[in-house]
Amino acid sequence: MKKLVSFFGDKSDVFVKLNEEAEAYAKTKDIEFVWKPQLPFDQEDVIRELNDADAGLIDVEPYGEPIFSRMGDRCKLLIRFGVGFDAVDLKAASAHGIAITRTTGANKTGVAEMALTHILAARRQLHLNRKVMESGVWEKNIGHEMLGKRVGILGFGNIGVCLAKLLSGFECEILAYDPYPNQKVADELGVKFADLDEIFTTCDAISIHLPYLPSTHHLVDAARLAQMKEDAVIVCTARGNIIDEDALYDALKAHKIGGAGLDVFAQEPLSKDSKLFELDNIILTPHVSSQTYDSLWNIYKKAIDIMDAFYKGEELGRGDLVNPDYK
Repeated sequence: MKKLVSFFGDKSDVFVKLNEEAEAYAKTKDIEFVWKPQLPFDQEDVIRELNDADAGLIDVEPYGEPIFSRMGDRCKLLIRFGVGFDAVDLKAASAHGIAITRTTGANKTGVAEMALTHILAARRQLHLNRKVMESGVWEKNIGHEMLGKRVGILGFGNIGVCLAKLLSGFECEILAYDPYPNQKVADELGVKFADLDEIFTTCDAISIHLPYLPSTHHLVDAARLAQMKEDAVIVCTARGNIIDEDALYDALKAHKIGGAGLDVFAQEPLSKDSKLFELDNIILTPHVSSQTYDSLWNIYKKAIDIMDAFYKGEELGRGDLVNPDYK
């Protein structure tokens, strides 16, 4: 029986239940599922566990040469709990013959719904209205509807496509930007591909779903924010460093854009002293867009399926393997 060790989650009732279900599902695949939550992250403990397992289910902590060089010969597979792999040194993993995979698509609905939640909350100034009420003032701050508005989606993969489907109920005109455009899917959904200039100058809301890469670092900077309409909002549920937070703060402080919503940050956890908390036109959540029971279970199930297919020598799903040169 192969062994999968999971380092994800905490010891709350939700994760206890999820891991019990994951353990039961793994048994149907002849896999032993072991849960070793890492809060805080203990690199030495992780290395010990990986030396006694065939695969590891990992979170967002850095994985590189210091771990790979001490993993031994047994564990040849790491599975990211989610889709981002910017904290994993792929070159080092490949050098040690370790496959890095991700649970592509498993959390798409949770993230897309959170993006939509941020868009709606920012457009209707929910945070400002709550702060005003808390101050004892009964003042009605006027927001904007989404029906029939133009929305820009940066990154038209699983999550971007899911958001486009949700927005169809609002009869939105949707523009998408993606370095590798899937024209067939766009045509099916009535989505138009556009460049960043068109999206930033014409859209009422912009939602970011791109991976964090050197090419996307501070993709949204002061110059891009300056292109936005005065009442437009921008949200990010992807990775924090795609938006220049200082530039965003300045734009929001000066009310040069309508609002923003962030679920991800350049440094996580976000410091309680962050100047972003000063603002009344931004919605902040602690990287929880994929944290729904449904999405979490989908990720556990897919991780187990990936391990099962990997050790049977079967082909993995499209986009699941991120370092095909590991062999």
